[in-house]
Amino acid sequence: MSSSGRPSAAAVASGDLQIVSASSDKKEISALPNNSSTALVEYTPPVTNQEDEDLEVKLRRIIDCVPVRVNNTSGSSAGSGSGDFHQYRQMRRKEQDRLARMDVDFQKRKQVAEFNKRREERLIAAEERTAKKRLKRQKKKQKKQEKKMKLEVAGNHEQHKEDKSSDEDHDSGNDE
Repeated sequence: MSSSGRPSAAAVASGDLQIVSASSDKKEISALPNNSSTALVEYTPPVTNQEDEDLEVKLRRIIDCVPVRVNNTSGSSAGSGSGDFHQYRQMRRKEQDRLARMDVDFQKRKQVAEFNKRREERLIAAEERTAKKRLKRQKKKQKKQEKKMKLEVAGNHEQHKEDKSSDEDHDSGNDE
C-alpha cells in the first residue's frame, strides 16, 4: 500500500490483494463469510503442513526451555574504548575455560565408559573360568564317588561270598 491508501501496481499485479465488492444492502453484506465483520477483504491463514507445525512446536519449546546467556555483548564499535579489550579478554578466557571443562568432562565420561566395558569383559571371563573349574571339580568328585561305590559294592560282594563260604564250612563242621 502506498501512503495514499491505494495498493501499489506491483501488489495488484502479483495477486496479493483480493477485492470483494459489497453493496450497501445489509442482506448482501450478511452473505459474506464473517457476519460480524464488514470488511471487504477477508484474511484466510495459509494452510500449514503437519510436519511444519511439529517443527514450529519444537522450535518454540527449545526457545522457551533453553536459557539464552548474553553477557556484555560488544557493539559494532568494539575495541574503540580502552576498557573494551579487557572485557573481550575476560569473555574469551571464560569461553576457553568452559570449553576446557567440557573437554575434561567428555574425557572422564569416555574413560568411565571404557573402564566399565573392560570390567564387564573381565567379569564375564572370570565367570567362564570359574564355571569351567567348577565343572572339572564336580566331575572329579563324581568319579571319586563312583569309585567309592564300586569298592563298597565289591567289598560287600566279597564279604557276602565269605559269609556264604563260612556258613557252608560251619554247616559241614557241625555234621562231623
